[in-house]
Parts: sequence; structure tokens; C-alpha cells
Amino acid sequence: MKGGEPDLHEIDRYDGGVGWIAYPDETMERASHAFAVHNEETDQDEVWVVDPVDAPGVDDLLDELGTVAGVVVGLDRHKRDCAEIAERHDVPVYVPEWMTGVADDLGPAVEIERFGSRLADTGFEAIRIRDSSIPPWQEVGLFDGETLIVPESLGTGSYFRGDRERLGVHPMLRLTPPTTALSGLNPERVLVGHGVGVHERAAVAVEDALSDSRRKAPGLYAKTITGALPF
Repeated sequence: MKGGEPDLHEIDRYDGGVGWIAYPDETMERASHAFAVHNEETDQDEVWVVDPVDAPGVDDLLDELGTVAGVVVGLDRHKRDCAEIAERHDVPVYVPEWMTGVADDLGPAVEIERFGSRLADTGFEAIRIRDSSIPPWQEVGLFDGETLIVPESLGTGSYFRGDRERLGVHPMLRLTPPTTALSGLNPERVLVGHGVGVHERAAVAVEDALSDSRRKAPGLYAKTITGALPF
């Protein structure tokens, strides 16, 4: 993985949401997202941050949307900089009620809120994409009828995508794609934890990724191996 100093690259701007990649040169293309929900009682726009990687300029992006209300962990391995951003804005970190092994790693100073089938009053349904021990993988998706956020199972990074795929299933899940959890949702946009989101014909991209996952697995694996060779 390539790294270096953070150099925030804005992605996935849409009405009420924005994303960013803090280290654009790294191979993993870790993407973070934030969306705003209007609170009728307070007449304020509340901002929810999902799987964030911190960088100079992140707070400016968040301030454009409103006031941060919470930080969400979407994958058990995506603790990333959730604690730092939550502490800085004095808000809780939200973790699915069924997700284990996350809260303790965030540290005693972080307030933890658990959520079930919906993420607080955001209008986002919480989708249990995967909850398994082999491989260890606990992932929640978020969907409000328009925007689908998938932290790990789907991605647009080069190592996710097979031949002619705009969106691909994670290499480790190619033979067992999350079809039951993610098919039939018909989103207008798909935001992912690795890479830039899909904003055109997003529902088709999801269905193609799921249906072609197994068939295109050998080609993706061959591309990955070839790319790792020193010539």
C-alpha cells in the first residue's frame, strides 16, 4: 500500500452528501463519506460520517453540510479515524447492535451508541450485509431509498473490478457474493469504502456486479497476480 502525507481528494459530491479519499496515491483507495439529514425539531442539518479517514480539510467538508451528529462504523475492520473525529466533534460513534470487537478498540473516551434496523432518525435502513467468522467479516450497509453505502463488499478500486466492471465484488467474496442482502434495492447512487462511487445507472452496476461475480473471478485473480509480479 502506498501512503505518505494526506492530500484530501473530494469525491462523490451530491445534494446532501460528499465523500473524500485522504490518501489518493494509496493502492487501497480508502473512501470516506458524510451525509446530511434535516432535523425538523431543531431546524438544523445533522451530519453523519461513515468510516472516515482523517485529513486536513475534512472538517471544512463537514461544516459545509451542517453540524456533525454521529460517526458510523460500517465494517468491523473500518475503525479508521472514527474515534478521533467523534471526539473532535463531541459526538458518539454508532455501531450496529450485532457487531462485536469494535467498541473496545475505539477507546474508553468514546461514547458508543448501538443501532438496529435503522440508523437513528436518519431515514437510512441498516442492512446486515455479512456477519461471519470465516472469513471474519461484519459489515452493515446503509440505504435510504436513493443512496446505498457499502463499506467493503462492493468497490470500484482497480483490485475490485473484473473485465468491464464499473463496480465489483470484493476479491475475497467473489465466490459467495452478498446477493441476498444487496440485490433488488434499485439505488440511484452507490458509495463504497474503496474507490469513487457510482452515480449513473447505479442499480444496474450493482446487479451486474453480483451476477457476474463468480464468472469474472478467475480473470480478476489473474489480473491481481500479474500486477503483483516484478515485471
